[in-house]
Amino acid sequence: MTLLALDGAPGERVPGLASAGVRPVAARRRGRGGLLGIPALLLLVGAAVLSAYLWLTTPAGDDLQARVLAVAAATGTVALQPAEVPPVLAQAVVAVEDERFYVHHGLDTVGTTRAGWDDLSRWCACEGGSTVTQQLAKLVYYPNDGRIARKVPGMAVAFKLEIHYDKAQIMAAYLSVVPTGYGLTGARAAACAYFGHPVAQVTIAEAAQLAGGVQAPSAYDARYHPEVAKARRDYALERMVQVGSITEQQALAGMLAPVASGTGHC
Repeated sequence: MTLLALDGAPGERVPGLASAGVRPVAARRRGRGGLLGIPALLLLVGAAVLSAYLWLTTPAGDDLQARVLAVAAATGTVALQPAEVPPVLAQAVVAVEDERFYVHHGLDTVGTTRAGWDDLSRWCACEGGSTVTQQLAKLVYYPNDGRIARKVPGMAVAFKLEIHYDKAQIMAAYLSVVPTGYGLTGARAAACAYFGHPVAQVTIAEAAQLAGGVQAPSAYDARYHPEVAKARRDYALERMVQVGSITEQQALAGMLAPVASGTGHC
């Protein structure tokens, strides 16, 4: 009886193995690797097809200004121009809603992943993970669609908006149409209703109150829920410190200020 030599070099064909129906280890590994690569390839092809479909079937995003003007007019306010947005208000929105607003291109994979992990760890849908640009896309292009239905197409439109407009224009558009309280739309209307003066005059505390409220405008409306609104404002001030927009002393001073709960109109 002749013993087969099984200690040949990798990939070497050993006489007698083929006839015995035994494949060398290297060959078996290559076969498994090829099979494992098929799902990955299919996934890439599927992602490419979906991306192309979304690009072709979603709005181009070049009519943002007209849509914003229409939303503002329908809700009884006037759209903001970039020069009318106070820097402190933009900083507050970035701190609370979209920390990487000035560096991403409409989508923030880091923020989305973090929000998803927080939701999973707390067993809730507490954080949406949407960027300011995504929120803007949903508000003006998919205002009547459900949260899930508008999620993916909203991502495509957000990317297109970043191609057509700069960050200052996107922030101004967002602050023109975002709900800011019960029956209130936009920062201009909210500043008049809560503080009794134009949005250009908002203080740090007031900017934090406005930015903090957009996550749940009715729930954080200081006219009806002042204690909840204060807690949310103080959180916004803390976030502004964390991202470097204001100092701790400025945040503490803001927390000592009373929450404005409605003083009439401008």
